Amino acid sequence: ARPLCSGITTPSLPSSVSGRETMNPKPPKISFLAELERRHVYKVGAAYAVAGWLLAQVITQVLPVFSVSLLVQRVLVLVLIAGFPVSLVLAWLFDVTPEGIVRTEALSAEGETKQAARVRLGMDRKLNWVLGTLLVLSLGYFATEHTPLRATEVGPSGTGTQAAPAANDKSIAVLPFENLSEDKSNAFFASGIQDEILTRLAKVGALKVISRTSTAHYASSPDNLPEIARQLGVAHILEGSVQRAGDAVHINVQLIRAATDDHVWAESYDRKLDNIFGVEGEVAGAIAAQLNAKLSGAEQAAVTQRPTNNLPAYEAYLRARALTNEGFDFATSRRTAEAYAEAVRLDPDFALAWAGLAAIGGYLYFNGVDTDRYTPTAIKLATDNAIRLQPGLSEAREAEGLYRYRVLRDFAGAEPLFSAVTKQVPNDKIAWFSLGLVERRLGKWESALEHLERASQLDPLDAGVKTAIGGETLQNMRRFEEANDWLDRSLALSPRNPLALIYKASIYQSEGRLAESARLLDELPPEVIDAGLALAIGQQRLYERRFAAGIAMLKPWLSRSEDSLDGLGPQIGVLVGFAQRFNDEAGAARTSFQRVIAKLKGPAADQVDESLAPITLALAYAGAGRMPDALAQAKHAADLYRNDAIHAPQADTALAQIHAMAGDHEAAIAALPHLLEVEGGITPALLRLDPLWDSLRDDPRFRTLSGADDAAGVAHPDTR
Repeated sequence: ARPLCSGITTPSLPSSVSGRETMNPKPPKISFLAELERRHVYKVGAAYAVAGWLLAQVITQVLPVFSVSLLVQRVLVLVLIAGFPVSLVLAWLFDVTPEGIVRTEALSAEGETKQAARVRLGMDRKLNWVLGTLLVLSLGYFATEHTPLRATEVGPSGTGTQAAPAANDKSIAVLPFENLSEDKSNAFFASGIQDEILTRLAKVGALKVISRTSTAHYASSPDNLPEIARQLGVAHILEGSVQRAGDAVHINVQLIRAATDDHVWAESYDRKLDNIFGVEGEVAGAIAAQLNAKLSGAEQAAVTQRPTNNLPAYEAYLRARALTNEGFDFATSRRTAEAYAEAVRLDPDFALAWAGLAAIGGYLYFNGVDTDRYTPTAIKLATDNAIRLQPGLSEAREAEGLYRYRVLRDFAGAEPLFSAVTKQVPNDKIAWFSLGLVERRLGKWESALEHLERASQLDPLDAGVKTAIGGETLQNMRRFEEANDWLDRSLALSPRNPLALIYKASIYQSEGRLAESARLLDELPPEVIDAGLALAIGQQRLYERRFAAGIAMLKPWLSRSEDSLDGLGPQIGVLVGFAQRFNDEAGAARTSFQRVIAKLKGPAADQVDESLAPITLALAYAGAGRMPDALAQAKHAADLYRNDAIHAPQADTALAQIHAMAGDHEAAIAALPHLLEVEGGITPALLRLDPLWDSLRDDPRFRTLSGADDAAGVAHPDTR
């Protein structure tokens, strides 16, 4: 028997097979992948990739601050990329040992030596530490880069009322473009081009883009860019100009890093009018590239897609966009709708214009304006056309949400549509705002507040969003102090904002602070007072029991045009009627109520919109003494608004008041505990102040609910 050998030998093959005998031993077999692992190629490659990515972020984020040119930045990034295969080759060839860098030993016949194994294990530990440290740094950077930033709130003097974190480097505001055309009527063209570039940038999820309402506060080329950027909470500003002459258009844009006032990028675009359609996408794509914002395939398509190839239709569309930025009074909204209608008439395949027509038509219908023209059928047709032509278009999905919200009042159906748009286009202020409005209707007040505040972050200088947060949101939640704070922010931006003034007066009235609401309303100059403020002043006179003064102030409004009344004519008429009734002018009161009834009875009795016609009609019947009709209409109104958390309490309050006027005190008082607790309901102070509750004042239960015994000087002796 032969002794076992420590070495490994292979048997000789017969010479007839090999042609020779194999006398030398072979090294052990090892797979290529295992050899890559033994030589640390995997770990070196992973460490280089992570370190290279971090260095690329430093190059693109830090070097621009020192005005290092874009060419140098690109060369450095290319060098990093080229170094990756070099690092893999070096890892294969060399080891780092206590004696220095040496060639990696090949695997011997005996396998790996103990010394080589110790070197490999030591190298493994070092690479593990390096790789782990790099991964931690990468995760930290990624978390910081993608943490949502809260925009600076702007105070009365334009300074921030709260400190904001440093602006995200991928944030931008697009200032109004300057119109350099000799024909100043082309201002709409410059405004529309700017709006389209901003809208396309907003579709890039990696960017933070400030909405148009906030940027409209500034000039085209201001000299205080760092301050503007601080107010808006952005790192970059885009300025531009548009010059149109004949069939030629010259567009100049420049991207500026606000902190240093450095020009990061600038470009000029010269186009013939019939080739203008893609320029906004080119600009938006170039800016996204400059800000290192990676676009998904869907985002790339949304940014670069041409909306139409029909120039007259495109001009009508840009005119509509410019009008939208002028405001939402009913006269301007009609002109906006007509411009969109002209765009789709000229190009029936213009999906964006159909979406715009659906949105503005729904707004007019929602507020009871031109309901014969902007019918549910017409709005549905515009919505369906937008979706049919471009199903993935965010504006089309938004139009469907607005149709469900404003026309169908299908709040539960609208909510997921708006939610989907916020995920598709995170910078879409309208989607966040609409989502919050719908959630309020569903009674989801906390969620609504969160999403309305998100809209305010995207549009920090929009007084309207702040009014919505303070007015029908925090006020309805009975958080009056916070509501007043938001309304003050709104008034700091727009001191004569009628809606903010109305809500502020309403909060004072709800708290029984009549002197403060009087001071607010009585000091308003006449030119500021619109129909809504007139109604608020009339309500103040009713609470003050100054009925004659209320009549004198309100009656002239009833002879004004429908446009100047903003749909509030019937409500003003009912208030005049009750003031006349309490002022012992029975005949005049009856005439006022009959006028309202004649206007609202019929289809208007079922028209569920923001004019509140069903509720107003019920009160008019009650004022005219037609109690069976009043009760039937009030119950009908309560049913119509049952799924609306904002207006259901108003309908229930009117029903309780009509019960009280009809002498059914039990039904009226039974409704009060709920109305005193529910969001948007009444308050004890309003029970004490409103003369419509006068018939209940001697009831001990009413006195307890209204706190009359604890509110010295508030109850009115002449009504007890």
